[in-house]
Amino acid sequence: MINVGVLGARGRMGQAVCEAVAEADDMKLAAAVDHDEPLETLTEAGVDVVVDFTLPGVVMDNLAWCIDHGLHTVVGTSGFDQARLDRVGEMLGDDPEVGSIIAPNFGIGAVLMMQFAAKAAKHFASAEIIETHHPRKVDAPSGTAVHTARLIAAARAEADLPEMPDATAEDATGARGGEVDGVHVHAIRSAGYVASQEVRFGGPGERFTISHDSLDRASFMPGVLLAVRAVPSLPGLTIGIDDLLD
Repeated sequence: MINVGVLGARGRMGQAVCEAVAEADDMKLAAAVDHDEPLETLTEAGVDVVVDFTLPGVVMDNLAWCIDHGLHTVVGTSGFDQARLDRVGEMLGDDPEVGSIIAPNFGIGAVLMMQFAAKAAKHFASAEIIETHHPRKVDAPSGTAVHTARLIAAARAEADLPEMPDATAEDATGARGGEVDGVHVHAIRSAGYVASQEVRFGGPGERFTISHDSLDRASFMPGVLLAVRAVPSLPGLTIGIDDLLD
């Protein structure tokens, strides 16, 4: 039985995690902690694994505290650039005793979408990303879009592809979107959405689109539970749940 603590327990994702953990046969919801409650609640409850769905402004302090207290962590909070990931690696140390899984997306379909996008990127001249989330999301572009763009850029570099064709010389309004490692990313925030992403590829005489839609936060829970089960046996930093699917 894995004793699980949830940080951000009263948020939408936190509530979904609490429900999923409570329903799992091999887990116990030992602590549900929100922003106005002390982190010591986790150790007092005998937590083994902490799931963090909080905010970019507090997640690093949460991680530092959990690592210092020997707690494994599964993190779905946004805002992890390479500098932050490097910092977590430093917190864990060269000979880590605890594990931390930080994933840009826990949706099984979303992870497969990113893998397929990386595979396709080697074969098309153009690639752009359109991501759509609910209007309460505080960061843009999403971590999933950033991670996808980096995978596409790495695949293109490995295939030694030239720069993508684009004659745009002026973009005073930012209509061409943001750019991550040379890949354009367009972020939409709209009521009626949870999380959606579309990757558009283009080549001579053809278009190819890979898309994924999360219609409910329940779609992320199988991946979260998979990470909770795996993290005690994965000391150090693990980025994404790709390897766990195998």
